[in-house]
Amino acid sequence: MYGIGMQELLLILVIVVLIFGSKKLPEIGGGLGKAIRNFKRASSEPDEIDITPKDEKKKDDTTHSA
Repeated sequence: MYGIGMQELLLILVIVVLIFGSKKLPEIGGGLGKAIRNFKRASSEPDEIDITPKDEKKKDDTTHSA
């Protein structure tokens, strides 16, 4: 796996636990998971673009209500 072995991964985990603390790790993991899900959802949904100019929308709204 790109030259990273089990010892390196354990060392990284220990450093992360020392920096953030063991109580913060679930929160960080949950936030990271939500970010990944939102990114996947945003990249798979088609873009919805409204190309109607704002001025024409206002004119249309006033003509329908009168």
